[in-house]
Amino acid sequence: MAQGRTWFDYVNVILLIGVMIACLYPFLYMMAISLSGARPITQGEVWLWPKEINLDMYRYVFQDGRIVTGYKNTLVYTMLGTMCSLLVTAIGAYPLSKREMVLNKTFILLVVFTMFFNGGMIPTFLVVKQLYLVNTIWSMVLPGLVSTWSLLIMRTFFMGTPKELEESGRIDGLSDIGILFRIVLPLSKPVLASIGLFYAVGIWNGFIGPLLYLRDQHLFPLQIILRDLVLSGETSSSSGPIAGGITIVETALKYAAIIVATLPILMVYPFIQKYFVKGALIGSVKG
Repeated sequence: MAQGRTWFDYVNVILLIGVMIACLYPFLYMMAISLSGARPITQGEVWLWPKEINLDMYRYVFQDGRIVTGYKNTLVYTMLGTMCSLLVTAIGAYPLSKREMVLNKTFILLVVFTMFFNGGMIPTFLVVKQLYLVNTIWSMVLPGLVSTWSLLIMRTFFMGTPKELEESGRIDGLSDIGILFRIVLPLSKPVLASIGLFYAVGIWNGFIGPLLYLRDQHLFPLQIILRDLVLSGETSSSSGPIAGGITIVETALKYAAIIVATLPILMVYPFIQKYFVKGALIGSVKG
């Protein structure tokens, strides 16, 4: 048994190292290209380490008005959408966690039904249009406000809240809403952090929604701008010097924009990592 565990550990470590390399390689390659000078990039001399290091591409990214506007819009959509989604998910999950609620099982079946069947893209677009949400900030928030999977995870987590705490809150005169916001949610930081991360990443990386619902370029999120950079090359159609003495290499510019778009989410994760695994596992096992 000990020998079996040892071989399992070796294989597990090797597999995890392989996964780590597969995940890090594209990121390191893009970082090296975006930090390199024009000459080594055009001659194909850059691999995993930058050559003739300069920050011209990053300076140009932040000088580009479209990219800065898209960055601001994405931050607004992500923060507003995550807060609204967590609030509505918690309000929906708390009553569903009470087995004594009338028609509890019926409501749960209706919620689970939406995991397998939905109206589709065109009916959803028509609903958003009829509600006059097209080309507004709320079209980035309301259509995907609640994830069924996240709702069920949070419901299961709430079912583990000690009933004694809720009973003491009722003795003190708290209503169900008061118990939720003053007792249950303060004890639910792990599941709120993990589900909040899922919501934030989904909104940050959202592409289809903005493509369908937004028409005004001033409302475009960063992903739409990246689409123009990566697929169309609208910022710079060719390599060459521009104002300010910066030489634009289209590949380096694309990679710099991708790095700028990715770093915020990568920087948030370490701060909530201690809650992430705990919240996801507890919410998926209990009940």
